[in-house]
Amino acid sequence: MFGKLRAHCTAFRWTLYVAVLALACLTATNMVVPYLTAALFNGVLGAHRWGELRWIVPAIPSLALVGGTFNFLQGYLSGLFGQKATFTLRQALYARLQYHGFEYYDREHTGNLMQRLTGDVEAWRMYLSQGLISGFNFVFNVAFGLVVMFTLDARLTLLTLVFMPFLIVAVLRFDDRVRPVYTRIRQAASRLQTVVQENIMAVRVVRTFAREPFEMAKFQEANLEFGRRNVDAGGYQATYIPLMQLLGNLSAVILIWYGGLQVMHGHASLGALVAFFGLLGYLTGPTQQLGFLVNLFAQSAAAEVRLLEILETPDAVRDRPGAAVLDPSQARGHVRIENVTVRYPGQGGRPALSGVSLEAKPGQVVALVGPTGAGKSTVVNLIPRFYECQQGRVLVDGRDVREWTLQSLRRQIGVVPGETFLFSASIFENVSYGRRDATLEDVRRAARMAQADDFIMELPEGYETTVGERGLGLSGGQRQRVAIARALLYDPRILIFDDATSSVDLETEFEIQSALEAAMAGRTTFIIAHRLSSVRRADEIIVLDGGAVVERGRHEDLLRRGGLYREIFDVQFRDRDALRGRSLRREVAGGAE
Repeated sequence: MFGKLRAHCTAFRWTLYVAVLALACLTATNMVVPYLTAALFNGVLGAHRWGELRWIVPAIPSLALVGGTFNFLQGYLSGLFGQKATFTLRQALYARLQYHGFEYYDREHTGNLMQRLTGDVEAWRMYLSQGLISGFNFVFNVAFGLVVMFTLDARLTLLTLVFMPFLIVAVLRFDDRVRPVYTRIRQAASRLQTVVQENIMAVRVVRTFAREPFEMAKFQEANLEFGRRNVDAGGYQATYIPLMQLLGNLSAVILIWYGGLQVMHGHASLGALVAFFGLLGYLTGPTQQLGFLVNLFAQSAAAEVRLLEILETPDAVRDRPGAAVLDPSQARGHVRIENVTVRYPGQGGRPALSGVSLEAKPGQVVALVGPTGAGKSTVVNLIPRFYECQQGRVLVDGRDVREWTLQSLRRQIGVVPGETFLFSASIFENVSYGRRDATLEDVRRAARMAQADDFIMELPEGYETTVGERGLGLSGGQRQRVAIARALLYDPRILIFDDATSSVDLETEFEIQSALEAAMAGRTTFIIAHRLSSVRRADEIIVLDGGAVVERGRHEDLLRRGGLYREIFDVQFRDRDALRGRSLRREVAGGAE
């Protein structure tokens, strides 16, 4: 009944059972009305037995009151069942998204995931709240109606069922045609939402390059595709739903013709014919709603497939059975990477890292440098198990990182990425994100180490200042310093700075580095930097190129060797020296004048 998502419904199944029972009682109550109608026409109006009005008249409002009570129960309980089951499903989906690895988000679009959590979940809720109860309503009306009709006149009943086989065929064909259409509608809706979401996030880029017409055209294409898919579904609805209604109404035509003849020839009573017309409504009404039901079931089936993709996609990175907990009091931060090879999906088999080995002892500072795409970020992403290596292993404190639980491992690693993300919250909440028990003094101490306290205190509300969506209320350098403070407050044994000072000027970078020396004391630190001024004091510099280690050593040693590191150094400092030379020549020329 619930497909593969039944696990999120079974806990509330009794709510549904009671709703279905109330619906059955409602249908049974409604079936009494045709008997009252027959008694009214045959006994009161036909035979002039006016005394029967004494029980017929009060029976009608009594039935309405009882039916209204059952109708309220089935409506409220079916809605409650749908809401509760959807709540647990939404929670499960969100929980799965929290633990999916980075590889999953590398291939999924944000808009697509948001559409699944909103549109697809809503389609599933509609199925649970309305579709299921409407399906039971159809079954009960047809079953109870046929029983009552057979008790009144078997011949008329059989005659009204002539078109039922054709109706069933139409329903099955409609379901077969419309189900894949709704799958394509869901996909088109995801693409449309992705376009909108990316455009909003990239609004500054769009304005900078004056690409508004291009973005409008891209949105129009996605919007047209979404519209075309809905038109396809509408075409099937326009074809099959009227056909179902026609087949249902033909039964009424036959009933009028044949039933009228039977009454005229005295083979059936007028009351029975009128009662039949009332009962026929219980058959043709649900029959005419079959198109709506099939439509709803098709949408929920398409949504279920997309929701199961989230729930059933295995995590690329997960805790192994029996994984150990890395005790914070015993963590030392000793990192060793042994001959690792990493391949990302969709890169044609070319490894991002090939045979990389390095070691960082507790308290050491290891720098990773090299051209763009050399594999620097990939190396540090292996330590907290953001990605897994296909060959080799990564050890923290003497054990393979896969032998530690993810939570305890990552609790000992503080990461400051190059692309800083801040939540739309106060600066205090952003800095204390990893330590919710931190006091204001704890936060300020970390901010001072990151050279952020001064500018924060100058803001209108200090640490209670809301930074805005993605931290856009701050400059790039300010966001990075807040992110550094966030990592320092986490108090990890291993620090990773992935080009963390790229958005600050040289003077601020020098101030941050001077302040970080105290913070890095006793911690194992990895620094990825394009500015070599950031790595001069590192205990070891690893030079990567093409996913392999080509050089390693200290700053002075690497300069003397004249390899890739020296080339990078010369490129960075040549322009600075040239600028200094031009400035000096201007000063000399000015003095000569």
